[in-house]
Amino acid sequence: MVAITLPDGNVREFDGPVSGADVSAAIGPGLAKAALVIRVNGELWDLSRPIIDDAKIEIVTRDHDDALEIIRHDAAHVMAEAVKELYTDTQVTIGPSIENGFYYDFARPTPFTPEDLEKIEERMREIVERDESVSREVWDRAEAIAFFKDQGEFYKAEIIEALPAEEEITLYRQGGFIDLCRGPHLPSTGKLGKAFKLMKLAGAYWRGDSRNAMLQRIYGTAWAEEAQLKKYLFQLEEAERRDHRRLGREMNLFHFQDVAVGSAFWHPKGWTLYRIIENYLRARLAKAGYVEVHTPQLIDRSLWEASGHWEKFREHMFTAEAEGKILALKPMNCPAHVQIFRQGIKSYRDLPLRMAEFGTCHRNEPSGALHGLMRARAFTQDDAHIFCTEDQITSETKDFCDLLISVYEDFGFTDVIVNFADRPDVRVGADDVWDRAEGALKEAVDASGLEYKLNPGEGAFYGPKIEFVLRDAIGRDWQLGTLQVDFVLPERLDASYVGEDGARHRPVMLHRAILGSMERFIGILIEQYAGRLPLWLAPVQVVVATITSDGDAFAAKVIETLEAAGLRAELDVSNEKIGYKVRQHSLAKVPVLLAIGKREAKDGTVAVRRLGSKEQENLALEEAVARLRSEAAMPAG
Repeated sequence: MVAITLPDGNVREFDGPVSGADVSAAIGPGLAKAALVIRVNGELWDLSRPIIDDAKIEIVTRDHDDALEIIRHDAAHVMAEAVKELYTDTQVTIGPSIENGFYYDFARPTPFTPEDLEKIEERMREIVERDESVSREVWDRAEAIAFFKDQGEFYKAEIIEALPAEEEITLYRQGGFIDLCRGPHLPSTGKLGKAFKLMKLAGAYWRGDSRNAMLQRIYGTAWAEEAQLKKYLFQLEEAERRDHRRLGREMNLFHFQDVAVGSAFWHPKGWTLYRIIENYLRARLAKAGYVEVHTPQLIDRSLWEASGHWEKFREHMFTAEAEGKILALKPMNCPAHVQIFRQGIKSYRDLPLRMAEFGTCHRNEPSGALHGLMRARAFTQDDAHIFCTEDQITSETKDFCDLLISVYEDFGFTDVIVNFADRPDVRVGADDVWDRAEGALKEAVDASGLEYKLNPGEGAFYGPKIEFVLRDAIGRDWQLGTLQVDFVLPERLDASYVGEDGARHRPVMLHRAILGSMERFIGILIEQYAGRLPLWLAPVQVVVATITSDGDAFAAKVIETLEAAGLRAELDVSNEKIGYKVRQHSLAKVPVLLAIGKREAKDGTVAVRRLGSKEQENLALEEAVARLRSEAAMPAG
C-alpha cells in the first residue's frame, strides 16, 4: 500500500507503486490531461516514474511556478532532436534552460546560419506535432559511454566519464533521439506546445574554457502560452527601442570606448542629469538626518583582509603596488565607513549615526558581462551605513523603507517588489549571530508593513538583507535598493560605542542603498521613459527655436527670462527650417520647444510645443515661464 498526500492534506491510497500519471488520472481526467511533471517530497519527477513509498506530491501543470523551467528544458531537447535530424554530422553537448528561455551547444564543422535557425524551428514544430512519447531510461555507465561513442557523440561520452561514480546514468528517449539528462521531462513532445522561438547564434567554448574547442550555441525562448511569448517578444522590441546606450548617443549624454572599458565618459548633458539626481538625493538624505562623508579610493589590502572582502571579492578587485604594499581600488565603501566611525569615542547618545557617501567603486567585471551603464567596472553607489543599537533596528528599517518608497515614487516607479534574502552557504559569522540578524530584520520588515517574499540563500556574506525590485514600464524587474543587517563587520573591524551602562558594545551596522549604482539607475531611468524624461530631470528642459530671423532678438530675451526662472534652456537661431529644428530637438528628447516667429516677437508670446505632441499652444511669455517653472520643480519629498 502506497499513501499519497496531496497539497490540500487529503491522502489517497494505492495498492502498490503508482506513477504521477496514475495519481493525476485518479483525481480527474482534466488534471490527467493538464499534468506535466510531478513533485515528490519536494523533488521534480517524470509523470511515468513509479512512486514506491508513501510520499507528499504536487502535480505540476502549465500555470505552476515550476512549469516554465521544464518547458524550456524540453524545448532544448526538441531543438537538439531537430538539429540531429537536419544536420546529422552535428554533436550535441549541453542544453539547459535559462532565464526566459534555453540554449544548446553544438559541435559542427559548418557554421549555422540564420536560415538554418528557420529550418530548425520549423522542424521543432513538426516534432511537437508528432507528439513523441518521452521516456526515462537508467543505463549502465559503460554501456552509455559506448553507446554515445558509437553514435559519434564524444562530448556526451566525456560528460558521463566525468560524472561521480555513484551517480545514476539516466537517458531520455523521444522518437529516434536519445539524450543524456537528469530530467525530469514532459510526458511527450506534444506537451511542449508551440510558444517558442529561436533567437540567435553565438559561440561558446566547451565547458567554458578558452583552451577547449569553440562550439555553436543556439538560443531560444519558450513559454507556457502563446500570449506570454508575444508579450516577451514585444518586450524585447521595446527594450531595443529604449536601449539606454542608443538613447545616450542620440541625447548626447555619454559614451563608452575601449580606452576605458566599462567606464562611462559623461558629456555635459549627461553629467547635468547625473548631478540633478545626486542633488535631489543629497537633499532627501540631509532631511532624513544623514551626514555625508568621503573616503579614499585606494586602500591597503590589510583592511580588506580584516573585513573579509579580500577572501570573498579578491578576483573582482583592481590592485596596485606602491612602496612594497598592495593597494586595492575599493569595490565597496563599508570598511572605510567603519574607519570613520572608529575615530574618537562614540556614545549610545550618538546613535543612530547615519553615514552617507556617493562613493565611486571599481569592480573587475568580465568584459563579456559589461552592458553600458547597467553593468560597469566604475560606478558610484548612493551608499550609506547606519550604526545603531539592536533596539533601533526596527525604527531605522521602517524609516528607511518609507524614504526609499518615497524616492522611487518621485522618479515615477510605483511597482516595487520586496524580497527577504537569508544566509548564503558561503558566509562569515556564527549561526547564532545570523539567527539574531535574521530575526531582527524580519521583525523590522514586518513592522514596516511591507509585503515580501523569501529569497533563500541570497543574503550578503556578512548578513541577511531585504532587496527592493522595481518593475519598469515594459514589465522588466530591476533589483536596486537593499538594506542589510550586519553584526559581523563591526566585530571584525573592532567598532564599538559606550553604552548607557558605561561598558563598550558593538553597534549594529545597517548597509543601505536606494538607487544602488547611480550609473545603473540612470540607465534604467532612460529606458523607463524611453528618453522622454520628466521635466524636472531633463538636462535641457526648454529649447527656444526661431522660425525666422525676425524673432532672434526676442528669442534671446526669452532665454534670459527662462534662465532667471531657474530653467535649463538652450537657444536655436540656426538658419534651418522650423520643421527640421523640431525633429532634431525631438530626437534629443527635449521636453518643451518654444517656437518664435515675427508674430510672437511682436506680441510677446511663445508657441509651446510638447515632446510627442503635434499640438501647440500660444501663451504670453510670463504665463509660459510660470507654468514651466512650476512643472520643473524638483520633488521636495
